[in-house]
Amino acid sequence: MIELIVLDVDGTLTDGKIYYSESGDEIKLFNTKDGLMIKSWNALGKKSAIITGRVSKIVERRAKELDITIVRQGIRNKADELKRITNHFGITLDEVAVIGDDMNDFSMLKLVKRTFAPYDASSFIYEYVNYPLNKKGGEGAVAEMIEILLKEENLYNKFLE
Repeated sequence: MIELIVLDVDGTLTDGKIYYSESGDEIKLFNTKDGLMIKSWNALGKKSAIITGRVSKIVERRAKELDITIVRQGIRNKADELKRITNHFGITLDEVAVIGDDMNDFSMLKLVKRTFAPYDASSFIYEYVNYPLNKKGGEGAVAEMIEILLKEENLYNKFLE
């Protein structure tokens, strides 16, 4: 059973673009469908975590809104960080699903059996994922991943309640 979903940010939770305002503020666009599904996943007693290579206060804010308690930013070796998180929760890698879209996600994707990639992920990544998704990053890919997991884990009816 999957207990933890691990999310990359740029290219999965967002469209992968980084916008800067005239004053230098960084802007990222998040999808509300992804947010609803992440909150719903957490409400079912499951866990979620973010592991991202970049550092952004926007990510911290979004994670807080979605009740994502584990947020690791500026991570170079995502596999090592994933192992630390599973140890923290006392779960195995078999209880983890990961979504990623690019080369820096490869190390954690190869560790787990349930792997997902948005429709617009790097073609290299598709060789290493079980579930190539129909939605693009930032356009509901994470929601699609969670919906698949809910159905496969027989939690869909509980989710609908």
